[in-house]
Amino acid sequence: MSCSKLKLICFSPTRTTRKVLDAIAEGIEADSVEVIDVSRLESIPDTYECADDDLVIIGVPVYYGRVPVPAVKRFATLKGSGGAVVPVVVYGNRDYDDALIELTDMTVRIGFTPIAAAAFIGEHSFSGPDTPIAANRPDEDDLAKARKFGRDLAERLNSIDLENAPSLDIPGNKPYKPLLNRPAAAPISVGECQLCGSCEKVCPADAIQVGTRVETDAMKCILCCACVKICAFNARKMKLERIIQAANTLSIDCAERKEPELFT
Repeated sequence: MSCSKLKLICFSPTRTTRKVLDAIAEGIEADSVEVIDVSRLESIPDTYECADDDLVIIGVPVYYGRVPVPAVKRFATLKGSGGAVVPVVVYGNRDYDDALIELTDMTVRIGFTPIAAAAFIGEHSFSGPDTPIAANRPDEDDLAKARKFGRDLAERLNSIDLENAPSLDIPGNKPYKPLLNRPAAAPISVGECQLCGSCEKVCPADAIQVGTRVETDAMKCILCCACVKICAFNARKMKLERIIQAANTLSIDCAERKEPELFT
């Protein structure tokens, strides 16, 4: 099969996963590209079915070594028709643990045929000026590798037989690692806040309401920190000591650069 129709499907609150998928798409150079980004609640289609001649790249960030629970729920209406899929996860330079095998298994359950997979690195949600964790990634080297991955995929599509596609050897455990019971916590707005509403617009969990003040529902917050990264006034802060300590630890323990892993 050749790639005339490419679909990028992603959950990407801080845009790092989206950047990687866009770079892969640049390398593929498909005739048409459709993007389905379910990061925001209002952007989730009631149902979306992919044709058997579509190439689908589906991407998510890694949260605690797993596919984010909101992504699992938002992909529930996605249906494959036996077509080719490339699962991609983006993690914050610690480890992707079971996320890639979980995402790959998910694509098979909903009717796709995985032909390749990848794990890339993106700036960690807890990364900040004092606790850099994979800061500014994906960088140009990462994106160049993503584009090269896309070119290789396009070439491979010319000769692949989906009915006899070999299984991918992807690291991970079954059963997957348990979901972490995270604290009910969220960034808060501090004195520099201008009530511009950017944090509300970018929140994937609908946890922020901006009126005469900013109200944040810690029970809804998924700690993606998209609101922190989008704020032009540096007015969104994480104050919970447990999260601050985690950021400090990750900044030290995950300082050594990791590189993308590709599975074909």
